[in-house]
Amino acid sequence: MGTVGINFGAATSGAGFDVTSTVSAILALSSTIETPWKSQLTSLAAQDTALSGIGTDLATLSSAVTALTNFDGVLASKQGSSSNTNILTLTAASSGAIAGSHTVDVTSLASTSSEYSDEVTNAGDTLSGSLSIQIGTAASTNGVAATSAQTITIGSTNNTLATLATYINDGSYGVTASVVTDSKGSRLSLVSQSSGLAGQIKIGGTLTDQTTTDAAVNASAPAPPPVGFHQGQAGADAIFTVDGLPTTSASNTVTGAIPGVTFQLLSSPVTDTPVQVQITNDNGSVETAVQALVTAYNTVTADIKTQEGNTATGAAEPLYGDPTLSLLQSQLSASLFGAAASGKISNIQQLGISTNPDGTLSLDVPTLDSALNSSFSDVVGFFQNTGSFGDNLSTALNTLGSGSPNGAISLQLAENSGIEKALNTNIANEELLLATMKTNLTAELNTANQELQAIPQQLNEVNEIYSAVTGYNTGNG
Repeated sequence: MGTVGINFGAATSGAGFDVTSTVSAILALSSTIETPWKSQLTSLAAQDTALSGIGTDLATLSSAVTALTNFDGVLASKQGSSSNTNILTLTAASSGAIAGSHTVDVTSLASTSSEYSDEVTNAGDTLSGSLSIQIGTAASTNGVAATSAQTITIGSTNNTLATLATYINDGSYGVTASVVTDSKGSRLSLVSQSSGLAGQIKIGGTLTDQTTTDAAVNASAPAPPPVGFHQGQAGADAIFTVDGLPTTSASNTVTGAIPGVTFQLLSSPVTDTPVQVQITNDNGSVETAVQALVTAYNTVTADIKTQEGNTATGAAEPLYGDPTLSLLQSQLSASLFGAAASGKISNIQQLGISTNPDGTLSLDVPTLDSALNSSFSDVVGFFQNTGSFGDNLSTALNTLGSGSPNGAISLQLAENSGIEKALNTNIANEELLLATMKTNLTAELNTANQELQAIPQQLNEVNEIYSAVTGYNTGNG
């Protein structure tokens, strides 16, 4: 440890010295023990930043791989087309869809049952009687059992068209009610909540307009047919064939007729012209996903290469010479090769992926497209089978990144954190010692300084005593 000089001039000057600056100088000298600790913390923080950046980019690469290795990922996606979108349009194709061509011949569309009442001159007229609503006209229609008729008794809370509509909508009657008003008056409209034949509405009971006593607005019993309610539209199932197989659907949104495919029936053809439905693998999305993998891999490679050089100031990068870099580089490189073959696909070159001299990858899209068109299932296996390219790369990333507590990045960050904690503890302890030292030094030096400043007064007192004893005036000496 060095020394600190105190400049207070002549001892008899009474000038003393600057206690604050002297204490600061002594503490600065004593605090040099912290310098290597703080320097190491700065170095570790730079390493943490670099490691975290690599960890983030490894996570991006892992996500890109997962998109291709996930059984429900991009390799399972399908595209579909319709030869006549005025008649049929495709709305979804799940992972269960199989590439192929299908013929759909539409005979008729599904419809939703509706009923409406005779006009009531005034919407606020008071009604009396009862109304029954039944959904389904047979014990079972296409496997769907008809509901039992539900009777609504008209009372003070539901005795106008508006309050009756609200009453019906608040209940569970299988219909949606509304009041329609035009120049002729107001009518109660009932629309089934179930499309197709199974949603057919059947109305019973008798309603009477008490305000206009001769206006019956409902039907009588099922036989004879209803008098006051009229069928707006009958509930009917869509009728069509798929590849010659007769099929029906209660809805115009059809699911299951073609495995994994949902399509919408829009109209019946004027002529008997079947619609061709084509289901294909989604090559474009796969190619985008593979390019994302290549780009993410190259980003990680660039991260590693950056750490192998110097900064703009000429200093070594934070991770220069760190064994973690070598581990990342070797395992990532090894994961590109040695994968188990899947049918005709045995290496990444057949997918259009090539390695460059600098360790990065390049993708030739036409080569990948050709592999997808000729050997799609083999491409899937090369990413998803046990021991495949995708499996090996996923395993490597799990052992390297920060997503797992046992990943190389996670372990290095944890090791750095332990060292940083110990260094910060040392610094904190040293700061406590320095604080105590500052308090003690300040007190001691203030005392010394006061004594120095008192010397002239003490000398003057001595001279006065001397003069008094000897009669010699030292002041005139």
